[in-house]
Amino acid sequence: MKLWPLQILFFSLLLYTGCGTQKAGVSKIADPVKPNILLIHIDDLGYHDLSINGSAIYQTPNIDRLARESIQFENAYANFPRCVPSRFAMMTASWPMTSQGVPDDGFEMNAVPDEKNLINKINEAGYHTAFFGKWHLGSGVNGPKGFGFDYSLAAGEAGSPISYFFPFNEPSKKHVNTNKSPIPDVDEIGKEGDFLNDLLTDKVIEHIKNNSDKPFFVSFDHYAVHQPIEAKEKDILRNKKQIEDYDFGNQPEYIKEGTGRTKMRQDNATYAGLVENMDENVGRLLKFIKDFGLEGNTIIIFSSDHGGLSNDGLKERNLATSNFPLRAGKGWLYDGGTKVPLFIKYPKFKPRKESKSIVMLMDILPTILDFASGEKVSDIDGKSLLPLIQQQEDWSDRTVYWHSDKARPRNTGESNASAIRSGKWKLIDFYEKNHKELFNMEEDQGESQDLGYRYPQIRDSLSAELNHWKSTYQ
Repeated sequence: MKLWPLQILFFSLLLYTGCGTQKAGVSKIADPVKPNILLIHIDDLGYHDLSINGSAIYQTPNIDRLARESIQFENAYANFPRCVPSRFAMMTASWPMTSQGVPDDGFEMNAVPDEKNLINKINEAGYHTAFFGKWHLGSGVNGPKGFGFDYSLAAGEAGSPISYFFPFNEPSKKHVNTNKSPIPDVDEIGKEGDFLNDLLTDKVIEHIKNNSDKPFFVSFDHYAVHQPIEAKEKDILRNKKQIEDYDFGNQPEYIKEGTGRTKMRQDNATYAGLVENMDENVGRLLKFIKDFGLEGNTIIIFSSDHGGLSNDGLKERNLATSNFPLRAGKGWLYDGGTKVPLFIKYPKFKPRKESKSIVMLMDILPTILDFASGEKVSDIDGKSLLPLIQQQEDWSDRTVYWHSDKARPRNTGESNASAIRSGKWKLIDFYEKNHKELFNMEEDQGESQDLGYRYPQIRDSLSAELNHWKSTYQ
């Protein structure tokens, strides 16, 4: 058969692009069309609040399906067990530390230098960037648009709604705490009968429809499942019936922890309804991505900002959930407060569980930038997860740190503490009490057996390394 010049060129290109060999499971982000990126970030969602991670009460089929189609990072951690520092760490790829400790009531986002502003770099890579929902890091120059996002909706200083039911900035019949910053925009775009999760999902879908002519990075940060614990009546009634029929066996309702209690049962029907509504809206968003023809070129990242609200302190409160078998919850440096779900879906990568490597929320933005442009930013604390996704590296021996110096013994029962995890070992230093606890996280995920007395050299070595890290911020 005679080949004409154009045919020769065509087959040469095929050979050039197709003859390389790759390791199994490894793909390259080298497409002429850049991938869209959707980050779905949930508030106060515990690791075990998903049925795929063990919840027998909360039904989360849409998130479960997303997880099964993703790389699932089973050792993923928040950088702090409360909202503001955790979100700062994620957006800046930095430890949430300053020379004054951890400012959990706000950070100067506009003080982040340009060379470390990853949102600006994603913009420079040709992306349209948009932020929806809970920001909680400030407003104006410290809000999403001041930080670099092209578009922002319902984001500002607010840490939670006054009500999930319209009007969202007025108290519902069940909730009267109005000592909160209002959520911008939502009452103007909402109407009677709206539920906040549904409304914001509608707006994200609408925005993507209208801005898909160039690659996009959309960060959708749900206010759910943070308090106030409110849900639609149909969702509450369905879960009441399920909880009434569920046998918790000998599992106690509470155990003592710190100055208060840890909740040991997932038996709050209203919270269950809120979780399931959130899952329903994740499903709506994923269905839109598929139906609109974007699924094949969209990276979807799902996570939470810290563990679920399972603890009270000197003041008893309506607790949302249980993180059992993890210990404690929001506010604490035990895994119940810091371990989070983290899934990354991209059709070019084969789904699997990454069960060894230790990863942090501050790794998310470097990963997104790597997907967007391949650029690496030096002198930041987070790092791209792409080498893990491509199975080129192993971070099972990674060392990570936490420091919490604004404990809330009245609200969540904990004491000031610092922590370090290095490989399988985790040390928590309750430094004001001169008390340290050492755990083997491969054998004791519930952090029930303090091994410091058995391995004093490991305890002391980790303690010295933790103190050295803290000293760099003093």
